[in-house]
Amino acid sequence: MKVLISGGGTAGHINPGLAIAKYIKKMEPDSKILFVGTQKGLESKLVPRENFEIKMIKVRGFQRKLSLDTLVAVKELFQGLFEARKVIRDFKPDVVIGTGGYVCGPVVFNASRMKIPTLVHEQNAFPGVTNKILSKFVDKVAISFKESTKYFKGRKNVVFTGNPIRSEMLEVSREAARKKLGIPNSEPLVVIFAGSRGAENVNSTVAEMIKKYGTQCGFHLIYATGEAQYKGIIEKIGDLKSKKIQVLPYIYDMANTMAAADLVVCRAGAITISELTALGVPSVMIPSPYVTANHQEHNAKALEQQGAAVVILEKNLNSDILYDQINTLLSDRNILNKMAQHAKKMGITNATEKIYELIKEIVKKE
Repeated sequence: MKVLISGGGTAGHINPGLAIAKYIKKMEPDSKILFVGTQKGLESKLVPRENFEIKMIKVRGFQRKLSLDTLVAVKELFQGLFEARKVIRDFKPDVVIGTGGYVCGPVVFNASRMKIPTLVHEQNAFPGVTNKILSKFVDKVAISFKESTKYFKGRKNVVFTGNPIRSEMLEVSREAARKKLGIPNSEPLVVIFAGSRGAENVNSTVAEMIKKYGTQCGFHLIYATGEAQYKGIIEKIGDLKSKKIQVLPYIYDMANTMAAADLVVCRAGAITISELTALGVPSVMIPSPYVTANHQEHNAKALEQQGAAVVILEKNLNSDILYDQINTLLSDRNILNKMAQHAKKMGITNATEKIYELIKEIVKKE
C-alpha cells in the first residue's frame, strides 16, 4: 500500500501522522509512506528523524484581517495546490491522510478531486477550519472527541477513534526510562513543556521559578522551552546552579521522558492529553487561552473533574503558585497515585488500530 500523509505546523498535527505511519509499517512492512509538509513547520525536523521521506510544498495560513499577507497567502495557496497535485501524481498513493494544519488543505482536496481514497483525522474537540472544509470531500473523518460530532452536522462519514498514540509511548517502562535518563528511582521527576513552539507566559513563569527556587528544588526537572524561545530563556535563567535541572529547546524522546515522570506540567492540547492518559501520568495543566473556542480549558477541566489533573489558568499563574502546587502534589504519594489511576482510566490506546481499519476499508472500496 502506498500512503501519503499530510500534517504540519506543530507536533500536535505531526505526531498523529507519525503514529499512523509507524502502525501501517508494522502491519504492512512493504508499504511505502510519503509525508507532505512545509519547510517552516516542525514536520521538516520531526519526520526525517523518524526515517520517513517528506516532500515540501509552499502554503501558509490565512490571516483573519485583509492585508498584504492575505494576498500572499492566496498566491501560495494556488502554488500549493499545483505542487500538491504534482506530488500526488508522481507518488500515485492508494490513500491520502490529513492530520491537520493548513498544509493538509491542498493535498487532501487534490486527492479527493483525483478520486483517491481520503481520510482526515481531527485531534481536538473543536475542529480546525481546514478539517471542517475537507470533511465535505473526504471518505472518512476520524474524530478524537465525541463532542466534535456536532461540528460535522449531516456527515455520515464521521467515526470516533480517539487520538493515535505513538507506539513507543506504550512500550517503555518507568524503570527503563529512568535508567536511560539517569534519574534515580527514589527521586521525583517533574517534566515541564508548553507545546512545540513554547509559550511566552509559561516560559517566563518557569524561568522565574528556577531562578528563585532552583537551588532548593527537591525534585529533578526536565524543562523544554520550545526552540524559538530557548536562547532567551537560557539568558534569563543564567547559571542553573543545580545538576537536577535540565533545560532543553525541545524534548525529542517524549516516550521515555513521560514514562519516567512523576508529574507533568503542560498545556492542554489534545495529543498531550491523549499521551498523558494512555500512560497514566498526573499533570498540572495550564491551558492556552489563545486557542479557538477556548478548547484547551475545556480539555483541562475534563481531566480535573475526573481527578487526573490540577488546572491553573494562565491569568492566575505565577512562579510561587506553580512551585507550591508542584511541591504539594509531590509531597503526597497517595494523591499522585490516585491521579495516575484516574488518568489511566481515561486513556484510549487503540486509536491507531481503528484508523488503520478505516484506511483499509476506504482503500478496499476502490
